[in-house]
Amino acid sequence: MTQLRISEAAELLGVSVDTVRRWIDIGRLTASDKPGPTTVAGRQVAELMRESAPELPHLNVSARNRFPGIVTRVEKDGVMALVEIQAGPHRVISLMSKEAAEELGLEPGVRAAASIKATNVVVEVK
Repeated sequence: MTQLRISEAAELLGVSVDTVRRWIDIGRLTASDKPGPTTVAGRQVAELMRESAPELPHLNVSARNRFPGIVTRVEKDGVMALVEIQAGPHRVISLMSKEAAEELGLEPGVRAAASIKATNVVVEVK
């Protein structure tokens, strides 16, 4: 079973190390009893992340990887536009037609969501 250090769990959960320690104290997470640095089960962290994920409204879209956020950059040149959205800790960049970006009124500060549907997804393990 994958074990995560408290700092790794805190980073993934978007909370402080102290919060993870409090969750261990109240039983929301279980610390490993092995000697060495305190760790928690990766599976428990994943369950907490899933439970705390915001419930998104049902959309008539087949893509389920939806990242709501805010537009941080728009670069238009010729017929194309590069649009950057900051969605929580994730930075998503989309390349679209300039016309589409203008029709959507995309500019820094606009709330937007990136929906991602891909046939190839690369997974990196740390």
